[in-house]
Amino acid sequence: MPVKLYYATRDGQSRRVAQRIAGYLGEHGHPVTATDLAEGPPAPDSLAGCRLVIVVTAVRYGRHLPEADRLLSAYGRCPSSPPLAVASVNLTARKPGKDTAEGNAYLRKAIRRHRLRPVLATAIAGRLDYARYGWLDRQMIRFIMKLTGGPTDPASCVEFTAWDKVDAFAAAIANVLGRQRDQAPPQARW
Repeated sequence: MPVKLYYATRDGQSRRVAQRIAGYLGEHGHPVTATDLAEGPPAPDSLAGCRLVIVVTAVRYGRHLPEADRLLSAYGRCPSSPPLAVASVNLTARKPGKDTAEGNAYLRKAIRRHRLRPVLATAIAGRLDYARYGWLDRQMIRFIMKLTGGPTDPASCVEFTAWDKVDAFAAAIANVLGRQRDQAPPQARW
């Protein structure tokens, strides 16, 4: 049974996080490819046949990206849902206590709205790179940063992502996959 890793991104940070997770899993005997949800959503029945579904999604203006939201909806409609691991990449997670499933309002809301029961869930701080944003996005994000005590200099580029936390999340996923393998029924020998 395959492991599926999907990501939704606008500025590339969620892709980097997903690729880091995929690399870690591959190095630890669990090869997986990170698939961009912008290419189209997977069919719900293709999700049902997975060992594990991993979703890495960015938050934009207080919401997870629509393509990830559609995937989580489809996942919720699976007749027999496989285990799920979710990572929400957002700038709120740069603050202590906001980098957990319990402490991050965006992740909590998505889990509740889609009635998810992930085996793993975390919030990961993103990257703030004003130069990559269009004029309107730059102004909106500066306003949000001003309200939340973040950097507002339009020349700022700040990597808030704690890559050791990404690695720890990937290690937890590898642990889940290892436990699944250990609990699998023995293969028939012919």
